Amino acid sequence: MAGSLTSTTEGRTLVLKISNPDVKNALAPEIVAAGIEVLSAAEKSPDIRSVVITGEGGMFCAGGNLNSLQARRREPREVQAQSIEALHNWIDAIRTYPKPVIACVEGAAAGAGFSLALACDMIVAASDAVFVMSYSTVALSPDGGGSWAIARAVPRALASEWLMTGTRIDAQRLAHFGLVNWVCEPGQALAEGLALAAQLDVRAPNALASIKELISDAANNSLSAHLGSERDHFVANLHHANGGEGIDAFLQKRQPRYR
Repeated sequence: MAGSLTSTTEGRTLVLKISNPDVKNALAPEIVAAGIEVLSAAEKSPDIRSVVITGEGGMFCAGGNLNSLQARRREPREVQAQSIEALHNWIDAIRTYPKPVIACVEGAAAGAGFSLALACDMIVAASDAVFVMSYSTVALSPDGGGSWAIARAVPRALASEWLMTGTRIDAQRLAHFGLVNWVCEPGQALAEGLALAAQLDVRAPNALASIKELISDAANNSLSAHLGSERDHFVANLHHANGGEGIDAFLQKRQPRYR
């Protein structure tokens, strides 16, 4: 059975579910292509304020399909390079998406599945979830931005341990190092993620988009450049209709109604 990415809505949250249960929700070309397409469509919709990514059947994503990878070794190298480029386009789309994206992890997030979770703005994980950069176990190196995200989040020695040994990391340890935001009871990751999304959905979309952009740019900006960017975003948001609504609502002690 071919893999698929189903999309549904919960209020103003788009829920994307990776479905490839025969191979533990391993990524397939159709899943990646659908991920790019659905994000592009949802970006234009004012009814969608946030995105949640989860997996079917108590499993987040096992990463690459090893049988498919073995078969690709008999094909020209360009075939696999194009497949990785497609994955990277999805990762980049999530990173640069102007709305919050939350990974809800049950079971395992392995290999590119771990990279996919790290591409999201926040991660909610079940207490028994397992994360593993499993590439070196099968003599491969990371893709999907996993090495980029981990190397920026933890000390080099720890990044080397996780990436070189392929050690299994539990949700609590990742939370300790700030890579997982919330650890919840098993089976509750999606519900907790949707509750978090609902909190974000009532905030001004333009302000959240600015915050996401500022966070993404901070690592590469000098302080002087970043202060200028903060100034420009602040002024733009102050003069946005939502800026007036937010201040009025706060002063009037009522709930704001953002567009």
